Amino acid sequence: MKSTVETLSPTRVRLAIEVPFVELEPSLRKAYREIGSQVQVPGFRRGKVPAAVIDQRVGRGTVLNEAVQEAIPQNILAAVREHDLKTLGRPEVEITEFNDGDSLNFTAEVDVRPEITLPDPATIEVTVDEIQVDDSEIDEQVKSLRERFATLKTVERAAQEGDYVQIDLNATVDGEDVPGGSASNISHEVGSKQLLPGLDEAVVGLAAGDSTTFSTQLVGGDFAGRDAEVAVTVRTVKEKELPELDDDFAQMASEFDTIEELRNDLRERVTRGKQVEQIYAARDKALEQMVAAAEVPAPEGVVREEVESRKAAMVDQLERIGASLEEYLAAEEKTEEQIDAELTEAATDGVKIQLLLDTLADAEDVQVSDDEFGHEIVHRAQRAGMAPQQYYDQLVRSGAATAVFGDVRRGKALASVMEKIKIKDSAGNEVTLDALRAQNEAEHDHQH
Repeated sequence: MKSTVETLSPTRVRLAIEVPFVELEPSLRKAYREIGSQVQVPGFRRGKVPAAVIDQRVGRGTVLNEAVQEAIPQNILAAVREHDLKTLGRPEVEITEFNDGDSLNFTAEVDVRPEITLPDPATIEVTVDEIQVDDSEIDEQVKSLRERFATLKTVERAAQEGDYVQIDLNATVDGEDVPGGSASNISHEVGSKQLLPGLDEAVVGLAAGDSTTFSTQLVGGDFAGRDAEVAVTVRTVKEKELPELDDDFAQMASEFDTIEELRNDLRERVTRGKQVEQIYAARDKALEQMVAAAEVPAPEGVVREEVESRKAAMVDQLERIGASLEEYLAAEEKTEEQIDAELTEAATDGVKIQLLLDTLADAEDVQVSDDEFGHEIVHRAQRAGMAPQQYYDQLVRSGAATAVFGDVRRGKALASVMEKIKIKDSAGNEVTLDALRAQNEAEHDHQH
């Protein structure tokens, strides 16, 4: 095999490859074997059909085509190794010349990893927003904790918004019972709009034992789209009693003795969450700065593949909830071109960041241990709700295991960058990675 490489752009090359016919013979023999095992010719045992008979039956051209399809990837791989190229994505192949008995000439255009001059992470400085925790945020946290410990108490009065009622329902259309349209003793929060449209308005003002009727449009079943008369009877009215905000509440709802300690703990939690968000914001800004400083080019082919896979995933998600891309576009008031442009922009940024981190990982000779790789697999399997081994086997089958390995390696390269950059907040205070370390340790303990 002879090959030459031509640089088309900093991220794309064209390989010109010439394979002498004699080098195609192993692939040709294999093609005859495979086709021979699939065709049935009277008088010959399956798999024992002579080449001449296969040529007659299937055509020599079909066999040659099969052999070439097998030889091309092998020869691309050999040429890539010979020229020491770091390829990305799938090559685009074009056969330029091939006749039976002559050499096979073809070209393969493929994206390659560009040469990137890395900025020194120590020179990168980013500014993030200062953390502010408002009392109202703590009040919100206390309020939802208080809601969780609310109790229901029966009251002798008419129902109002926020009360809980036990009700019986019966729906009819033109005096005829609706199948599945009756239910008894359901608990319902008045004003929550959880059940039928019109119910909340009908129940307000009814006390235990009172009944009324209201009309509503049915959405499912045999009478979908028709107006139904619904009779509702209230059995009991209960009001939600929230516990007093005192030290007793703190002891009941938390491990603290006083409401003051509970509030301080909630404040710390909210602050920690914001500190982690602050570090993520710094990470995004640092990557943006480094990509700009390194002038990372984006390989078109890889971006195109990434856009296709993101779009397919989007359509897939929409289909799962029973919607189409057209409906989504209408709801978002966007054209398909706008969505494609957004996806292309996001994919371009993502690909540039990957290239930057790969180059960093190479420069720092980042290694991934079996333990670190296993850890990531366990983490992803948990998120996917699968057993780790089952998840890993699936990755290997789909050929995605190396991609996960690459993600882990890039993650380590990013972590080492984050240790070196300078982060300040808008008030000039230095921001450290302590909050993130604490979060990671907590997650780590949780996993073991």
